[in-house]
Formats: sequence, structure tokens, C-alpha cells
Amino acid sequence: MSLGISDRVTGETVALRAFGPGDVAELTDLRTRNRTFLGPWEPRRSGGFFTAAGQRAEIERDRQEWAADRTYAFAIVERPAGVMRGRIALANVVRGAWENATLGYFVDEAVGGRGYATEAVGLALRFAFGPCRLHRVQAAVMPRNARSRRVLEKNGFRHEGFSPRYLRLDGAWRDHDLFAITVEEYDAR
Repeated sequence: MSLGISDRVTGETVALRAFGPGDVAELTDLRTRNRTFLGPWEPRRSGGFFTAAGQRAEIERDRQEWAADRTYAFAIVERPAGVMRGRIALANVVRGAWENATLGYFVDEAVGGRGYATEAVGLALRFAFGPCRLHRVQAAVMPRNARSRRVLEKNGFRHEGFSPRYLRLDGAWRDHDLFAITVEEYDAR
């Protein structure tokens, strides 16, 4: 993959690993089971997105974006079993004067509240500020998504502001709170 960096980050209860062609069936199942649960937090998607062909295309796009140093998407896998429990990505990578990425993630509804998202975000930051050599990671959260906000706060993100009608999710433009963390803030924790 690009930059000669590892495609795996391991924690205590979860690990992050880059998606591969062998993940199509498990990712399709994960996306299908969580379609209703994730609906309010994601863009509207066609039915084809939730098929094996749709997820194969997503994985291929993720791999191309990784190779181009634009997005680093990982499966969140439960340790030690290796069961896929979510997805996390450092997207919209900008190099040069900014060295920034946007963080996005979801965890399977069946394991919500177990700390998997909190640990996965911490691992993504380790990757971002370590081998990926970013300076800043940002994230946007709808004000009503208290659980996601708490995940970011536990990982040292600071609130930067409010942006009305920031992203089109579930068919409407939604307000978001904006959060960020820099490598200096990460290292000082």
C-alpha cells in the first residue's frame, strides 16, 4: 500500500486491518444487519450498496484510495476471534501545508457500548499520527449523536465549532458539531 506503511493496527480488544477481497461476504452481512440502525447517520444508499457486488466495489474503491494516499479504510475486528465489527476510515487526506484527514466510523449495533468504537478511534489516531504522519484529524458529529461525541472526547478531540447543514445524511442536510485533534495534542495525552 502507499507510503510503505502497515495495513494493520492492533489493540487490546479490537484491531484495525485494511479491507481485502476476502472481506466481501462479512462486510455485506455487517452492512445489511445494520442498515436500519445506521440509516439516520449516513447518506441514503441504493439497494445495490447492500449487496455483495456493492460491497466488492466499496472494497476496491477503498484499496484504490489507499494506494493513492487519499483514504485509509479499515475493518474493525474483534480480538482474538477476528470477527468484523465495524469500519473506520481516515478520508479526504490532504498533504502539504495541512496534513489533515477526516475521521468516520461505525460499529455493529450488536456490540455497541462495549468500547469498541473508542478503542478503534484510538488505534486510528495511532496510525494517523504515527506511520501516516498526519498533523491533524477532524470529525463531524450530529449534535444528537451523544455516543459518537463521547467516543471523540475520550480520545482527546476538542470541540471546534458548529456547522449548520454540514452533511446530507438520511436525505436531508444535517447540522454537525466539528471536532479535531492535532499530533501535539495527541502526544501530550
